[in-house]
Amino acid sequence: MSETENPDSQTATPPKYWRRYHNLPQNVLALSVVSLLNDTSSEIIYPLLPVFLSLTLGASPFVIGAIEGAAESAASLLKLAAGYISDHLGKRKFAVLAGYGISSITRPFLGLATNWTGVLFIRLADRVGKGIRGAPRDALLADAIPPEKRGMAFGFNRAMDHVGAVIGPLIAFLLLWFLASDHQNPTADEYSQVFLVASIPSILAVFVINFFVKESPKVQSSKSEVESPVEKMAKERFDGNFKRFLVVLALFTLSNSSDAFLLLRAQECGIATVYLPILWMFLHIVKVASSLVGGHLSDSIGRKQLIFAGWMLYGAVYCGFAFISTPVQAWVLFLIYGVYFGLTEGAEKALVADLVPAERRGAAYGWYHLAFGIAVFPASLMLGAIWKFFGFQAAFMTSAAISTLAAFLLLTVKTKRAEFHQMS
Repeated sequence: MSETENPDSQTATPPKYWRRYHNLPQNVLALSVVSLLNDTSSEIIYPLLPVFLSLTLGASPFVIGAIEGAAESAASLLKLAAGYISDHLGKRKFAVLAGYGISSITRPFLGLATNWTGVLFIRLADRVGKGIRGAPRDALLADAIPPEKRGMAFGFNRAMDHVGAVIGPLIAFLLLWFLASDHQNPTADEYSQVFLVASIPSILAVFVINFFVKESPKVQSSKSEVESPVEKMAKERFDGNFKRFLVVLALFTLSNSSDAFLLLRAQECGIATVYLPILWMFLHIVKVASSLVGGHLSDSIGRKQLIFAGWMLYGAVYCGFAFISTPVQAWVLFLIYGVYFGLTEGAEKALVADLVPAERRGAAYGWYHLAFGIAVFPASLMLGAIWKFFGFQAAFMTSAAISTLAAFLLLTVKTKRAEFHQMS
């Protein structure tokens, strides 16, 4: 019996909004647990990495931008190939398992790095794992849920990802609080111990994938059965509307530099190193709540409207970072920044699935991540270079202007919102 067939059930069940999250498919739940565990691991490391590079290894903002930009670009470029291959083979689980496995192996080695070049190679290896798993994982999620609930599924997955990003910084804070002799500037050995602990939840994530994630049903045209992934990439055609979305996304990503710069600004505004994980944790608490709400809203009011609002908010936050000078101001902006993620992350991925046929979903997510990847490296280099030569205010204002322009160009992308209301 459906939830609408028994009016008496209204008193015995949660409100309608929360009932939408009941009875999610196993793959959505399992992959969301994987996201939680993996982000717990990565977010033990990430809020400390910019300060580790800057204060312990002596890296400049430009170098930090180069490291993070190169790492994220490597991940995004690999996602295109991984998406095509998963479509061609009709098998997505192995790529997801291999990708998370590579990341779980490489992360502990960050604690052994003695210079920024070592961090660069380790971050590249970690992001290679992300590149291998990203598009197949998103396709697994999209395959498991009907279109009218797709925003909810991606929103729930992102929320669990952010729950991990709440737990991870809390663990990092507690470890540093008890291990570090100087809370403002921990030693390399103290960082190493923290990074080693980060490998534990990522190993658990691999276990969950192996035993609880199921392969998607194979969805392919007969023609693709005889084509190699390279041939398919050469012949693949998406319509102009999807291509327009990718171009606009790439433009926005040019403003979306590494969050490492925001953490550096927070530290410059007076937030002690030991408290940076707590700042990062509260950012992700906001992401959890806003992702759950954002996933629901993208199904009800439309993906494009939500993404537009999120990108405009992003521009306002970056404008704010150009002028803050106190810890309180940094805290406020970080919390507002979390709302941007909830409005956009799930909605963007759900929109990709809306705009392409099911048999091209892996490839479409590959192109989605490629659009991000080709811009994220120059974005971080650009902000780092402008910061170095013209100051942080010019750097953050430039990013704010680009994101605002991209938000208005997004309005030219056509969506299929009406179809989902007819199906729901």
